[in-house]
Amino acid sequence: MSVVFQIIIAILVFGSLVFVHELGHFTIGKLSGMRVNEFAVGMGPVLWSMKKGETRYALRLFPIGGFVSVEGEDENSIDPRAFCNVQLGKRILFVCAGALMNLVLGFLLLSILVGMRSSLPTTVIGGFAENARSSQWLQVGDKITAVNGSRVFTSNDISFALVSDRDGIVDFTVVRDGKTLEVPKVDLGMQTLEDNTRLINLDFGVQSQPKTFLGGIKYTVLWMLSIVKQVWVSFGQLITGNFSLSELSGPVGVSAVIGQASSAGLKTFLLLVSFITINIGVFNLLPLPALDGGRLVFLLIELVFRRPVSPKYEGFVHAAGFILLMGLMVVVTFNDIMRLF
Repeated sequence: MSVVFQIIIAILVFGSLVFVHELGHFTIGKLSGMRVNEFAVGMGPVLWSMKKGETRYALRLFPIGGFVSVEGEDENSIDPRAFCNVQLGKRILFVCAGALMNLVLGFLLLSILVGMRSSLPTTVIGGFAENARSSQWLQVGDKITAVNGSRVFTSNDISFALVSDRDGIVDFTVVRDGKTLEVPKVDLGMQTLEDNTRLINLDFGVQSQPKTFLGGIKYTVLWMLSIVKQVWVSFGQLITGNFSLSELSGPVGVSAVIGQASSAGLKTFLLLVSFITINIGVFNLLPLPALDGGRLVFLLIELVFRRPVSPKYEGFVHAAGFILLMGLMVVVTFNDIMRLF
């Protein structure tokens, strides 16, 4: 598959996920009676626009974001349909709607992937690789319930917990012959790749079970919650220094992975897109300035204290947050570009 085609696929995926996100804000804004001034996909210079009714619809140059501009969102307004003048509950729903749309899309994509399977993975060890180190501590039939103290519900939880480990020495909690056992200090070992990335040796596999309708729904919900947990935990590990900025990927890195996934088959492609849209949804709800979660914090403050924070001060906080996020974007994009060479 040509590089140009992969780039086109990546742009279409990003654009679609941004559209879904902003469509959530737009729909709730309209249903709540707010005056929506603009619905834009992309950032920067306008490539195309049209105005229908009171709203301008625009496509902008850089496919790295988008926005829904609502009257009175960042300043006071006397317009009764302005964001600042509608009911607080509607404003909270408006702020959360974009992220919720991304999460709903992620759930639907995971449902499709589960529907394409004839069986579902469990957390029960089904076998070991040849000369597996972990077989000295673990046994076939062990049901893994926790890794390094973190509860697991799906095989995805096990994989993430092991990938997050930094020294290859892992504590397991398993159910063996009906009894819960602690299996500490399992030495799985680490391997170092050419780029000095260290990966834990995953030398065992899990059993599968026949898929049922209700079992498929349950697994989809648990899989979805597992991915949501990954985003929060990864953010915490970044803050605590367990992950470094050099390990983050920005639009360039993610675009490269999307391009590769598009040539690896439909299942791989859908899985990656579902991960990205869930990440977008969860990340936007983080309580950080300039994100939907940051705006939600100010609305919750208003809910508790019965009066809004001054739009001027809130604007300062979001502006500072936006500058920091753009700085982070520059850093991770530079890292992405360096990895390509």
